Amino acid sequence: MYINNYYTKVMNYLNLDTKKTEATVEQLNILLADYHLYYQKLRNFHWNIIGENFFDLHAKFEEMYTDTLIKIDEVAERILTLRYQPISNLTDYLKLSSIEEASSEIKDVEMVKILLDDHGLLLKQMRSTVKTADEGGDEGTIDLLGAYIRELEKTSWMLDSWRMNKTSNHKKS
Repeated sequence: MYINNYYTKVMNYLNLDTKKTEATVEQLNILLADYHLYYQKLRNFHWNIIGENFFDLHAKFEEMYTDTLIKIDEVAERILTLRYQPISNLTDYLKLSSIEEASSEIKDVEMVKILLDDHGLLLKQMRSTVKTADEGGDEGTIDLLGAYIRELEKTSWMLDSWRMNKTSNHKKS
């Protein structure tokens, strides 16, 4: 991982341990890779959704990828704030991410199921990053990711509610 010697000296103003911060940055770069693959999957699904749920999911996927793009920028800027370089090429994203690419010929219910699975992977990575950041006393990263976790849990609940309605898997009164 690249860190400039100059940055080692200025880490003092952040009052963070360099070694512990490096561990947090490694986790943040994995999250950054995950977000990039997730973003592209959302674009794929947005472009290729067809059928009776087109209007609902087309708009929802656009809302989700727009939000994800903001998060990509915020995670990269957090890495820069910590005085490290965010990964920034597709080869590294593909190598580091636990999220897989998806076909463009998938039905709507399957798209939502795939996204829910990805949410599980994103949440796992965010929680791992929060744990590492906590060990390093990095409240800034913890705060950032805490908000992301809360938002993604809510989005997951909403998508799962939609999916259960479409597959009749919900409890009936």
